[in-house]
Amino acid sequence: MTEPGPHDLDDLDGEHHVLHHLEPPHEVGPVHRFDDAVDRLFDQLRGHEPSDRILYALSELADFSLGWILLAWVRGLRSDDDAYEAVRVTACLAAESVVVNGVVKSLFRRERPVVQVERPHRLRVPKTTSFPSGHASAAMVAALLLAEDSRAWPLYWGLAVTVAASRIHVQIHHASDVAGGAVTGLVLGTVARKVWPKRARRV
Repeated sequence: MTEPGPHDLDDLDGEHHVLHHLEPPHEVGPVHRFDDAVDRLFDQLRGHEPSDRILYALSELADFSLGWILLAWVRGLRSDDDAYEAVRVTACLAAESVVVNGVVKSLFRRERPVVQVERPHRLRVPKTTSFPSGHASAAMVAALLLAEDSRAWPLYWGLAVTVAASRIHVQIHHASDVAGGAVTGLVLGTVARKVWPKRARRV
């Protein structure tokens, strides 16, 4: 029997996240311990319906921020003011994508989680690096804009958190990627609200 190579599991106890770009023995730091702890929590949901189907669907729907843009434009059908807000949300999400995917991700070369089992539902696996999560960042930007002065703000924030968490569930991102993406999105969304303030509604 050959010795385990750098692409094998870190150990035989079911570790999901491995430093497979390093030769063993691996020195696991606090970030990787955090990722593994959160991943084990999500193991309680994985492999069960309807949680798998719902979280996979939300993760897929949020690709390229399409779900958020669709939501903004459905809301935009109500009035001219809402249509203006839909334009604002769409433009800010486009800018967020350029900043996160074109700039921030290029600063990091983190690999995505190594999945050892077949996923229960089809899912697009991005080719970009893992940190930070673009889904989490876009979700926070969308929530900050959509929830502004809205009585439905708990719905928008709840959906944003669920979309961000779905990336851990489907094992496309590490938990720390999602945390980093959420912080990035909160910063970008706050900047967007200051640079492009919400227009006062006309009576």
